[in-house]
Amino acid sequence: MFIELGSMLSLKVGKVVYEELEKDDRVNYVFLETGRSNDLFEDRQFGEFGEAAVLTVIVDKKDEKEIFEKIYETSKLSQEDNGIQYTSSSLIKTSFQGSLN
Repeated sequence: MFIELGSMLSLKVGKVVYEELEKDDRVNYVFLETGRSNDLFEDRQFGEFGEAAVLTVIVDKKDEKEIFEKIYETSKLSQEDNGIQYTSSSLIKTSFQGSLN
């Protein structure tokens, strides 16, 4: 069974996390989308807005905790205002059958 992990991070931090997850064989999918936010980050390059990254990560349920911690540590969320991290419900139905790496 697969689960979705997500993060809304500053773009700089999001790129670092993406690069780390892309190398991890336990990660089935990792997506990085970019945009701007006016409420999550201290660093604001555009007046009231800062560049943002939305990460979506699909992993096997058995790897959820380790990958969640890896995202947390890599993004330094305990030390800096770099964004938020969350876990969603299990993906009950999917056509996804395995790693594409």
